[in-house]
Amino acid sequence: MNRDDTDGSGQPASAVPLLALRNVSKTFPGVRALDDVSLDLHAGEVHMLLGENGAGKSSLIKVLYGAYRADAGTILCDGRLVEITRPADARRLGIAVIFQEFSLVPFLDLAQNIFLGREPRRPLTRLIDHGRMHREARAVLDSLGLDYDTRALAVDLGVAQQQMVEIAKALSQRARILVMDEPTAALSERESKTLFTLIRQLRASGVAIACISHRMQEVFELGDRVTVLRDGRRVATLPAREATPDQLIGMMVGRAVGAVYKRRQYGKAGEIVLEVRGLTTATGVRDVDLNVREGEIVGLSGLVGAGRTEVARAVFGADAIVAGEVRIFGAIAKGGPERIAARGVALIPENRKLEGLALKRSVQDNLLVASLWKLFPRGWYRAGVARACARALIDRLRVTPPAPRRMVRVLSGGNQQKIVVGKWLAAGCKLFLFDEPTRGIDVGAKSEIFALIEDLVERGAAVLLISAELAEIVHVCDRAYVMRAGRIGGELARTELSEENILRLAMHGA
Repeated sequence: MNRDDTDGSGQPASAVPLLALRNVSKTFPGVRALDDVSLDLHAGEVHMLLGENGAGKSSLIKVLYGAYRADAGTILCDGRLVEITRPADARRLGIAVIFQEFSLVPFLDLAQNIFLGREPRRPLTRLIDHGRMHREARAVLDSLGLDYDTRALAVDLGVAQQQMVEIAKALSQRARILVMDEPTAALSERESKTLFTLIRQLRASGVAIACISHRMQEVFELGDRVTVLRDGRRVATLPAREATPDQLIGMMVGRAVGAVYKRRQYGKAGEIVLEVRGLTTATGVRDVDLNVREGEIVGLSGLVGAGRTEVARAVFGADAIVAGEVRIFGAIAKGGPERIAARGVALIPENRKLEGLALKRSVQDNLLVASLWKLFPRGWYRAGVARACARALIDRLRVTPPAPRRMVRVLSGGNQQKIVVGKWLAAGCKLFLFDEPTRGIDVGAKSEIFALIEDLVERGAAVLLISAELAEIVHVCDRAYVMRAGRIGGELARTELSEENILRLAMHGA
């Protein structure tokens, strides 16, 4: 579809959509996730879905995929009424979904993951044809420009690599309708460009693509049309070429919000809290030197795979140090995460659901897990004290809904991230290691997270901030280190911080 083939309402000129949702609603106990939502997906278009966390985007695509069954409304495919009550129904209709949370089986190889449940079989014996499966997996990976070994285990891949395998898995189904939830959240710039090229090829071949994204650049670079959701309702659908970032953000949050959080004020740095000298690890970090002082936010930037996360994990005691030393509050840090955390260090990990939260526990349990011995030094748990502490944190963090007993797994991504930060606030930490704190959360929640980080340093904490979003490093940090191939490529003072300077150091150090 040509980007100009739309009518005045933003509807494509082709009359019959490939897939249409009409007046769809979905309610959970105490939450109306979708409220009378209608949406059209046309062949040969990229339809961007925007909205804050909790706006209903994920619920919408789960209805499309059959993971949720709508309470009301209808779904039409090629103009015909259909029922999608389970994922198998969606697959038969040619719908493939790439969720933000990975669905790979860790100890299966890549070919097994890509064709899980659809393994090619030998005609007579009906046994799995492993040779054919690996050949076909190789072909789909090659189409993405990926040279991954099809016999490698999924557990041995990095986050970005796992995301690309998820995309390969969806494409192997030869879907007519492809739905992607934040597909570039964990990808490098090079990998994102490869994906964009593929999306354009799929669009040209007539595939209907729906894409959830929190990156405005992607909306305008890829999108033909944009639908904005807020509080479970569709606010508007319009051609991407007619929209502006401020307009879309205003629709998402119901108020005017800047696209990038900007630091309110820069304080005076105090004593050194974290000092890293000659740090070398078995995970690829080489001879890293850096320091962080109280009252400042120090960025750690670089391309995906440069070693940023590995530095944070080594500081936190999660990865073994081969050479060099880490000093925290002037003393050499030794031991694993429990001993490091006891010294007042907090790690907010990149993958909050896997490493930061106990998803089957309540908001209160997650908030208090790191501070139980501080709250109850004699070992006697007092329910009243626990409730009061949890409620105080919920109020401070503005967690919604403010329900201590709610399961943390049902919260939006932004609220889950607040819970991860909150558990360390209760523990009284003074050094915070933030690894991609805004990954997969909306614009409004990003502003709240950064306001919280700024409040921490104003109270005397020290922050090491890892982010792939260069604008975040530029607008939030006092200064920044840039990593390249496991080493520090350079340090930038606040007056030198720019996206161009960061990329220059991250890519070639010229």
